[in-house]
This record gives sequence, C-alpha cells and structure tokens, in this order.
Amino acid sequence: MSRSIYTRAQQGLFLAILSLTASMPVAAEMQDDAVRTKFVLDRLENRRDDGEDLRVWEAQLNIRTDYQGMALKIDGERPEGGPTESAEYQLLYQRLVSEFFDAQFGIRYDDRPEPSRTYAVAGLQGLAPYWFEVDANLYLSDEGDASASLEAEYDLLLTQRLVLQPAAEFNVAFSDDEEIGVGSGLRTAELGLRLRYELHRKFAPYVGVNWEKKLGDTADFARDEGEDTESTAWVLGVTAWF
Repeated sequence: MSRSIYTRAQQGLFLAILSLTASMPVAAEMQDDAVRTKFVLDRLENRRDDGEDLRVWEAQLNIRTDYQGMALKIDGERPEGGPTESAEYQLLYQRLVSEFFDAQFGIRYDDRPEPSRTYAVAGLQGLAPYWFEVDANLYLSDEGDASASLEAEYDLLLTQRLVLQPAAEFNVAFSDDEEIGVGSGLRTAELGLRLRYELHRKFAPYVGVNWEKKLGDTADFARDEGEDTESTAWVLGVTAWF
C-alpha cells in the first residue's frame, strides 16, 4: 500500500464523520448543547515482575456535549530508570450513534517504539450488554499497514467502595511491520484483575495482577531482539477523574 492509499483512507474517514453528523436529529441536539470537560486518569500504576518495575499510564480528556465531542487519549510505558518504551496519542472525534455507544474517528500517533507511526482510526466506544466497557478500533498506518484492537473491562461492586475490575485487551495486525516489531495475526493478549477501594467517588487506589503475552510473528521478532514474550506482574496504582 502506498501513502496515496493512506491519504484516501483519511478522506474516507472525514466523509464518514460528515455522514454521521448529517444523520443525527438536529432537534434533539438543541435540547442540551452544554459543553462539558472531563479528565479521566484510568491507570497510573507500577507493575513489578521478577524485581523489575514498569511505570504505566492511561489517561483521557473529553470535551463534549451529550451527542458529540473530542477525546484526547494518552497511553505509555516506561521501565524504572530507563527511557519510555511506548507512547501513544490519539485525537478522536466522537459521536453518539446509539444509546450506549459512540462512533469515533481520528488520528493516532505512536512516538515509541521507534520509528514513529501515524494511523487513521475508526471505531466504537461504549457499554456492551451486561455493562462491559468496550473500546474497539481499526487502524491504518502511514506505511499502509492495517491493524485492530479490542479492549473490554467490567466493574463488579463487592461493597459500596470496593470494586473488582477484570480487563482484557487483544491486538491484531493484518500485515507485518518488522521495523517496530509487529507481526501479522493476533500479536498481543493482555489480561488484568484489579481491586480498587474508592476513598472518594473521584479517586481510588488499587492493587492487582496483570498478564501479557506476545504471540505469533510478533513473539518471534521479540525473541530475535532478546526480549521477553510473556510477563506476569503485580500491580499497584491509582485511578481518578476530574
């Protein structure tokens, strides 16, 4: 695939955004067009595996009305005493397409690992049946490589303040991008279990365990570089929103 194909894909995303905008009821939007801002620190945690510490952060800034808005998502990882290993930024337009789901379109930029990559993004975020929080996306890179991701998590209330949260994430690549260690097929799987205590409805420390594994060609690329392909880590962190 060439960069011209990537440009056409971007144009297609913009046309899709315009189509969604035109299809939503204008009268409904006029009932409540107040703009709200919300910052969510989903995870700020330390993961310890065999005596090695890894700092992990996930955050999201939303500026929106009831029906549409913009989201800035930031994810990253850095080992203690070392450089940042992964850094991902997404700027997305989100629009309500059902009672529980937003469609989202935009741009993703991965600063790490090097070389950097830019992606067009299209996906859905919201609540699936049985109140699972879901974030599913398709990506097309500036090198013409397509991929997809699926994240899901669920809050199980044990008491008014104690919440158990299982979470899962899967990443699939539809072609190799060996420069950044990505092989085609199911490339990574991650499962986590976190127990948080809500000191305040906007702030909660948590403990847990997190397992992740590189698979297929992605695992082979990692082995060639002398990297581990599997990790099970104890987790200590906080979550908050403002």
